[in-house]
Order: sequence, then structure tokens, then C-alpha cells
Amino acid sequence: MTSSPDETRAHVIGALHATVARSAEIDGGTRIVQDLGLDSLAVMNLMMSLEDHYDVSIPLDRVAEIVTVDDLVKAVVQLTQNERA
Repeated sequence: MTSSPDETRAHVIGALHATVARSAEIDGGTRIVQDLGLDSLAVMNLMMSLEDHYDVSIPLDRVAEIVTVDDLVKAVVQLTQNERA
């Protein structure tokens, strides 16, 4: 599944809202662990959900580099474009 960066950002933010137990302002600069308080299990569940939705595989070394929402969006967009090519 391919989508624009804006559509991907909207989906990622929606997935994060569904994951975070409390109400939170989430934008591109939001740090997934530090600002939202996700633990490693929640992060991995989020990644698996996004992998299923976009039919991609996010390598573990890439997951370690993802800090903000925009980092995650960029990774998903790049991986979906690579799948298309």
C-alpha cells in the first residue's frame, strides 16, 4: 500500500492515539518514547501494526533510529516506495 507522506502521517498519528492510554497532542516532532511514554512492547506492537497495514517490514536496526513521529513516517514512506520499485 502506498500513500502520500501526509496520509501516512495521519495514519501513524491515529495509530499512536489508539496506543497511548492518555490524551496527548501528537505531531511530527513528538518523540514516541520520551513524549508519549511508550514502552518497548508498545513500540513493537505499533511497528507490527504499521507493517501489517502498509505490507512492509521495518528492520530492527531502523526501528532503533526512529525517535519522532516524522522519523517513523519517513521510514514507512521510504519502505513503501522501495516495495513499489
